[in-house]
Amino acid sequence: MILRGARQVGKTYILQEFGKTDFPRCHYVNFENDERLCALFEKDISPVRIINELQFYLDTSINIVRDLVIFDEIQCCPRALTSLKYFHEIMPELALCSAGSLPGVSLAGDSFPVGKVTFLDLFPMNFNEFLTGIGKLRLAELLQTHFLQEPLPQIVHDQLWDLWKYYLIIGGLPEAVNIYRERLENPYEAIQAARSVHRDLVDTYMADIAKHSGKTNALHIERLWRNVPVQLARAQDGGASKFRFKDAVPGFRGYERLSSPLGWLESARLILRTSIVNRAETPLAGFTRDNRFKQYFFDVGLLAVITNIDPAHILKYDYGSYKGYIAENYVAQELRAAGVRNLFCWKGRTSEVEFLLETSSGIIPLEVKSGWVTQSKSMNVFVERYQPRQNIILSAKNVNSCGSRLYVPIYAAGRLANLLLSQ
Repeated sequence: MILRGARQVGKTYILQEFGKTDFPRCHYVNFENDERLCALFEKDISPVRIINELQFYLDTSINIVRDLVIFDEIQCCPRALTSLKYFHEIMPELALCSAGSLPGVSLAGDSFPVGKVTFLDLFPMNFNEFLTGIGKLRLAELLQTHFLQEPLPQIVHDQLWDLWKYYLIIGGLPEAVNIYRERLENPYEAIQAARSVHRDLVDTYMADIAKHSGKTNALHIERLWRNVPVQLARAQDGGASKFRFKDAVPGFRGYERLSSPLGWLESARLILRTSIVNRAETPLAGFTRDNRFKQYFFDVGLLAVITNIDPAHILKYDYGSYKGYIAENYVAQELRAAGVRNLFCWKGRTSEVEFLLETSSGIIPLEVKSGWVTQSKSMNVFVERYQPRQNIILSAKNVNSCGSRLYVPIYAAGRLANLLLSQ
């Protein structure tokens, strides 16, 4: 198995905890921390020899039937990636997990063990996991089990709404959530500590880009990554707009010249692409164009830091048109964490619906409203044209319904996606 995800989303921690709780012994190696490990794979990639030499490296015995072996940062050793094929074929009794956070896991070329590994994707903690992480277990359980067919108790809705605003500040990166949880007695200090973690993480991501971008120009990748929140902040109507290539990187124009660094950022799980379609018909992927898409940040808390939004304004819910794209970014993040592999947005001549979900019962449109005003001309246009079985407005309001239209609190976007995808 290969566990994929951006840096600092908890891949190493969760694999080691898995090893401690479900296996007699767990053996951990990190290809980034020790270059000598790669040398073990240079002679050949025989699983028997590799395990034997790993025992000397770790100075311990490895029981291939009972123990777990973890290859961390496996993208740093392409030969180790290739070896997974032979572990699968020659030593299937061994439980072998790997973790990777950069494009090397996806772009290993012909040597990649296609069909021989199981992939799992790990994302930042979603809102429900954030609630669990800060000790709001009852609220988390209620949100996780509510079927969104009737309003939540008003006191619960109010509490979840207030906590959701804190989530927009803290985000879902485990280190930021943990340091916030440890200082909950003083919310101001807790937020400042979390933001300090965010700033350090930005430096870490920049160092990763410089170190691992290979032939693709690291400067272009860094500028593109920083340009995503800049473009989101430019939105005049409060919502995210189509990604503009002009001036994203000085001297570079057009998708063709920027597709490689954009692809690197997507493979590194640092941005979320939402393809724009002008026809809401199945399959939606058939109506996409490579150069028409929106880009969101992979973590809403990190986005709030980079765009320098004062936490006090977020808590007061008073930060102008920024609310629109922050809300959209949150929904995009929740949808991906819920298992929506490809994000789509519908755009007509004068109308736009932020997200479309392909379900077994048809395409379901989701429109994001950052506040309490839920009137939607765009959704009305979409419904008249395509007559979906159901259409959904995400907003600050409690659960409500009117005909085929369902109103759902924006903080419940992840729970909503789970319900729709399970139908």
